[in-house]
Amino acid sequence: MELKFSKVERKGPITIITLSRPEVYNALHIDAHFELNKVFDDFAADPEQWVAVVTGAGDKAFCAGNDLKWQAAGGKRGWDKGGFAGLTSRFDCDKPIIAAVNGVAMGGGFEIALACDLIIASENATFALPEPRVGLAALAGGLHRLPRQIGLKRAMGMILTARHVSAKEGHELGFVNEVVPQGEALAGALRWAETITKNSPMSIRASKQTIRRGLAVSLEQAIEEQREYPAVKAMVASQDYIEGPKAFSEKRPPKWQGK
Repeated sequence: MELKFSKVERKGPITIITLSRPEVYNALHIDAHFELNKVFDDFAADPEQWVAVVTGAGDKAFCAGNDLKWQAAGGKRGWDKGGFAGLTSRFDCDKPIIAAVNGVAMGGGFEIALACDLIIASENATFALPEPRVGLAALAGGLHRLPRQIGLKRAMGMILTARHVSAKEGHELGFVNEVVPQGEALAGALRWAETITKNSPMSIRASKQTIRRGLAVSLEQAIEEQREYPAVKAMVASQDYIEGPKAFSEKRPPKWQGK
């Protein structure tokens, strides 16, 4: 598929996905959503790709969210089953996804970042769910993910005021993992991704799936059911499950196969 609104680069087992509409601060419309849904489908299905990093083209914006000018001009709205940017409703991908936030992350752009497993933000990054200021609401996951990630009162403080939050405050609130100098968001995210790839991808997928499913039920139920989760069963049946202890006993780096 020819990509018009995004770019994809593969660096070993790491997929770099760049939202590429810099003329509108990487704001997204229906065609971009459908394109990105296919991009993330391809990443999820590729056994050679273990971690994804999502960033925005240019040095001003990660993603300004919904393309309001497109909407105001009568442009059709909507997205595929994966949700906003093909990501916000993607609950079946057990591979880690990292947001490299290199500037503005507003509305749907912030929702994309919240849907990722980690957020690495440059010092000039700004986050907000400003939808109420234009008569909308953050219905691509922001109203649900933010309270779960930083607590109800802190989330209410951001959502009801629609205020902008700096990368530094985002780190203090707990939704940003690391703040890096301006221009280094992608490099910082790749550093995290490369560290993740030193671990067994089978273990990483089992860990992510267990965390996600476990948070939806009681602690007792999560512990009782975790060994029946598909990614956990796949890990136990994998070559990596044998290779890890063997490499440790032989005092050598493991050779992960991801199967």
